This record gives sequence, C-alpha cells and structure tokens, in this order.
Amino acid sequence: MTTGYVFHPEYLWHDTGTSAGLLPADPTAGVQPAVHVENPDAKRRVHELIHACGLLGELMVIEPRRATVAELTRVHTPAYVQHIKTQSDLRGGGGDAGDGFSPVGHGSYDIARLAAGGLIELVTAAAHGDITNGYALVRPPGHHATANQGMGFCLFNNIAVAARHAQAELGLARVAVVDWDAHHGNGTQAIFNDDPSVLTISLHQAGCFPPDSGWTHENGTGDGTGYALNVPLPPGSGHAAYLNAIHQVVLPALDRFAPDLILLANGFDANVFDPLARQMLTAASYREMTRLLVSAADQLCHGRLIAAHEGGYSPFYTPYCALAFLEELTGTTTHVTDPLAAVVAGYTAEPFLPHQCEVIAAAAQLVERISPAATSITGSQ
Repeated sequence: MTTGYVFHPEYLWHDTGTSAGLLPADPTAGVQPAVHVENPDAKRRVHELIHACGLLGELMVIEPRRATVAELTRVHTPAYVQHIKTQSDLRGGGGDAGDGFSPVGHGSYDIARLAAGGLIELVTAAAHGDITNGYALVRPPGHHATANQGMGFCLFNNIAVAARHAQAELGLARVAVVDWDAHHGNGTQAIFNDDPSVLTISLHQAGCFPPDSGWTHENGTGDGTGYALNVPLPPGSGHAAYLNAIHQVVLPALDRFAPDLILLANGFDANVFDPLARQMLTAASYREMTRLLVSAADQLCHGRLIAAHEGGYSPFYTPYCALAFLEELTGTTTHVTDPLAAVVAGYTAEPFLPHQCEVIAAAAQLVERISPAATSITGSQ
C-alpha cells in the first residue's frame, strides 16, 4: 500500500485578512482587527507534525498543479470562476467568494486552483495505480462551494472537481463522497443532487452551518433521488454516535453503491476543541473512523480512498487528529501519541444516547433507496 501526499507552501499563502474570527474587521462597529478563523496555522502545524514525526518519509509526495478553467467549469459556472478571479485581482485586501464571510485574498484564485489541482493529481495517481490512497492537505477548503457561489470559507469545490475529473478522464464512473466535516457538505450535495453516479454522504452537526441545511429529508432529486444521505447529528455527539453512524449508514451505503472511487471531505472540526462546532470527537475517533473507511475502500474499490482537508480550526489539537488519520491511512505508526488523550478519555466513553440513535436510524432507512450495484462488500446483486 502506497499513500500519496499533496501539500504546497502556497496553500498557506491564501490570505483571509484581519477578520475577527468570522467577521470582517470593522473598528467603526467595534470589531477589532484580529485573525480569521480559517487561517494557515492549523494546516501548517499539521504538515510540520507529519514531517517532524518521520511520517513524511513514508509518503509518496505528489506535486500539485493548478486546475484549468475547463476542469473547474465541469462543476462551477464560468461566471463564478471569473468572479473569484476578479475578486482575487483586487488589491488592498481582496474580495469575497459570495456570502460575505469567505475572503478571497489577492492571488487566492491561483491558490484555489492549486488546491483543486492537487486533488486531481492524487486521484489520477490512484487511478493509474501509482498510489493506493492519498491525502491532500490543501487550502482553501471546498465542500461548501456550490456551482455559482462560494461560502463557508470555500472558493472552488475541490472534491467535486476531482470527482468529475475521475469520471471524465479516468474511467471511474461511480464516485462516493463521504463528508465527516462538522458542517454540512451542502455544496457537494447541491452539485450532484440529481446525479445517481455520485453518492454523497454527510455526517455533521445539526443546524450548525449552513443554517437549515443537511437534514435527513434532503435525499437527492430527480434521477439522483436516494443518492444524497445526511446524518444531522445533535450537538454534543461524539465517539459512540459517529461510530454508529459509520456502521449503520456509511458502510451499508457504500456497500450498496459499490463505488470505483471514494473521496473523503476530511474535516477535523468535529474534534472536541474546535471553535466552530460542538461535537466531541478525539484523535482516537478519527483513527477508528479511518480504519473502517480504509477497510471498505480495500474491499470495494482497490483501496482508492482520496481525502481532501476541509475544516479543523483548533491549531493545538487538529494536528493530532490528522496524524491519527494519516497513520491509519498508511498502516504505520509513529512515536507521537495524542498528548491530550488522558484529558479527553471520558469523551470516547460517552454513551450512545436515544436522540442520537433516532437520527442515525432515520438516515439508515434511506440507504435502501440506493440501487444495489453488481458488486459490493457482501456480493449483493
């Protein structure tokens, strides 16, 4: 098994400005200049930990390239791509992707193209057999971006661009997207909402972001009915709830769909220390979820599991969650263990509560709306 890895210093140069957390700095309104919550720190520390612990030497480093306009417009409208370029060309602070909270720094257009292109390169390497699986530590993130609007800090939908590239250029017809970011993968769902060739599964905190998005009844439209699954977990859900959602919804859905490729929207913002969600996952949680997803990919699609970094805003804990994920992806271990494991040990032992069970059970019932493929883990016909 060979694991590919994409990273580039330019990802850290995407400039989100002097916003105060989520809000643009506005001294006239009492909003002091500070640091935008989607800043380079957590991602930089992830890369540094991967390097410092020796794991980088176990990875096949793959150089990203910039996605072309033609590749971007497989999922985005030409007008939206041009909008991001126009905002990026502004000097003195850049612009915004569309919702007023997603800064586009000067030069961010080319950096966002490099993020999307990095994921394309990983998927291509997997299709050609150069790697088994891979991790793209990219920035800016992408899963909230729709065809014609950026939001939630996302400019181009990296996952969607890579999925369409896999289908159009690599012969990978059936693509499954698993999204365990703490926020609903609304952009990816919207792009593929009527397409039965792409299965989207999102596990997220109910009612968090976007507002009123990602409910169980959102199940696809037209020919895509049944191919969008949402598990809106209540705030406070942790290890037990997420593992049950993986076992009851994600794995059975992948089994029925039998994808040629699994793309993972790999957000770490469901961790217990994240400032933008109120879930309770630990590094151990991400390790176990990854183990299950790697096993499913091995059985269904020759191990082709390609992950794109999405959220994760705790600079001091996100790196340990990412390391646990990457150790499981590569099948190796390092000398670094979660230094906060003792502090959060009780969180992984929390009970599976009835209100969490009800949401997962409702989503699990929808798995049967996916038409079984000819091959699957269980060999269903």
